[in-house]
Amino acid sequence: MKDYNTLRKQYTDFIYHGWKIDETDTSFTVTYTFEIVGLQSFHPTFTLPKPAHQKPYMESRLFKEAVFSLGMVELISYWKITAAPKVHIACGSLDETQKAWWKKLYFHGLGEYFHINHIPLDPDGFMEVISEGRPQEGTDWLPQVKGNLIPVGGGKDSFVTLDVLSPYKKDNLAFIINPVISAVNSAHAAGYEEGKDLLIARRTLDQGMLELNRQGYLNGHTPFSAMVAFATYLTCIVHGRKYITLSNESSANESTIKGSTVNHQYSKTFEFEQDFHAYCKAYLYDGISYFSLLRPISELQITGLFSRLKDYHPVFRSCNVGSKKGVWCGHCAKCLFVCLMLSAYLPQDEIRAVFGVDMLNDETMMDLFEQLTGLVDDKPFECVGTRDEVNVAVCMAISAMHKQQEQIPYLYRRYMESEYYKAYRNRTVDMQAWNGDNLLPEAYQEILKNKLR
Repeated sequence: MKDYNTLRKQYTDFIYHGWKIDETDTSFTVTYTFEIVGLQSFHPTFTLPKPAHQKPYMESRLFKEAVFSLGMVELISYWKITAAPKVHIACGSLDETQKAWWKKLYFHGLGEYFHINHIPLDPDGFMEVISEGRPQEGTDWLPQVKGNLIPVGGGKDSFVTLDVLSPYKKDNLAFIINPVISAVNSAHAAGYEEGKDLLIARRTLDQGMLELNRQGYLNGHTPFSAMVAFATYLTCIVHGRKYITLSNESSANESTIKGSTVNHQYSKTFEFEQDFHAYCKAYLYDGISYFSLLRPISELQITGLFSRLKDYHPVFRSCNVGSKKGVWCGHCAKCLFVCLMLSAYLPQDEIRAVFGVDMLNDETMMDLFEQLTGLVDDKPFECVGTRDEVNVAVCMAISAMHKQQEQIPYLYRRYMESEYYKAYRNRTVDMQAWNGDNLLPEAYQEILKNKLR
């Protein structure tokens, strides 16, 4: 891996030059142009299906601002190659508040990148954003909006959101970026079909970036959910949807590295949700709202709701390793986390049927188990729940196994030797618990509360 400071001295300037749009009868493609001066230019794309009835959105200032903003979050994937100290925005205008907003997103969204590359955390000095362009120009057209745009990832959280919002289905659109088989299968299982009420956008990465990664230039996690936020906002403009209804829970707020601000899930946190909501209201259009339907509840409550949706158990997938093939790998932190949570509600034979392997009796999973429960300090860099939730889930499972006179699996037998078991053994989930830190419209709060009853 190349050295951070050496690269910053050699490649001092990064430029966001702009974009072009190519249309067909059924879609349009935005091609962005970014440049690391002295190294390489990059041209990633984003393709979105168009509605059957064409609207004059492309000439509007709102549409152009949304396309520009999507580029602002896309650029971070290319900036991180050399971490150039100066970022020139040549195709748009940002005021000082916007510059600070973007720097905050980049800094916290790259927390894992800074950590794994041993880069000192410097929220001010890591980047200077220089606005050199002009404001977007266009018509004052605004969309007529209704219903929900629901990003679908293929996991249990998406299914719970789709189920809770099923009364509104006629006005809903499901949304997927790239046709990942697990997400597509999940949308189909919930009754959404491409060409009707399922939108599949295509996002490509510039192959030059991937080649530079192979050559040892800097690499690491970027705030993917922030890209989804701006992509869904653009989609709502084009397809006339009022709510971007996410499936992020309150657990995403917990840091990955104990005692630090490093959070793999930063752009899924309530802090980012609030920031994004405020940014769109100030600089885009306040007629479109962005919120997570599941924010008021925990992973344990979500899993409790999902455990009742038996028809979806053979279909859902949360494993990033196996996502392209639509399978559970059975060996990663995400697989184990979902297994632990489900074990609080389902018997072991049902869990083995879901995953196809017996993770709870797999001794090689012990290291990941210790990370998830907090027996060691740092969680895996994955989208997983809080340490507290995992411990409660494990103890709920052990209690149920005792009552059913089931044999306690290996990981849980080892856990019962720990101080954590003594601390959590009498804890359980409160399905009525409610986190007031959320942006749900009142009607949606009532629907979700009814599901929890």
